[in-house]
Amino acid sequence: MQSMNNDVMYGIVARQRLNSILKEIFRKSIHICSSLVPVFLRIACRPVIFTLLSLVIFYSLSELLRLKGHPLPVISKITEMAARKRDENRFVLGPVTLVAGILIAAVFLPIECATVGIFALAFGDGTASLVGKLIGRVAIPGAHGKTVAGSLACFTAVYVSTFCVCASCLTSLVCALCAMMIEMLPLADFDNLIIPFAIGGIFFLM
Repeated sequence: MQSMNNDVMYGIVARQRLNSILKEIFRKSIHICSSLVPVFLRIACRPVIFTLLSLVIFYSLSELLRLKGHPLPVISKITEMAARKRDENRFVLGPVTLVAGILIAAVFLPIECATVGIFALAFGDGTASLVGKLIGRVAIPGAHGKTVAGSLACFTAVYVSTFCVCASCLTSLVCALCAMMIEMLPLADFDNLIIPFAIGGIFFLM
């Protein structure tokens, strides 16, 4: 009987872990897709900025309706699929900070610097969470669950993506180190706001 109970508990834990990983993959695939924004910014900057602003407003209204018990069929379902456990019965802030961080970089930085910042968010933060969930075993003290594997993945992704823009080892190294340190901080969804502008600004100074 005890063995059967243990098997049931193990099955529940395994399903919960699988569900958490699938949600993380879905959520971070949106992060990674944001790497396409610099391409569109180069083609038509103002229309892209206007579109991103419209998306934030539309999403925010959708979330407010969802919380009041009037979910929009498609948008609210996607939000629920991507929401973390900490976001249950709350306004899911991640998409707002994601788009806001991209907008801040796009508006206040030159396009090349904004590209580096957005890539750092898309690839660095995206891969950090995925790798941390999948293979992260060693937690970083005081980082609220962040792992060494996730931070190293962030460093590698930002180094490679920055090098693809500037072909400078030193600049790529500095940007990657700074992105890794920011990503390690327990900022919840607010790292989406900080990373694009901070890394793009560091690239500008370099």
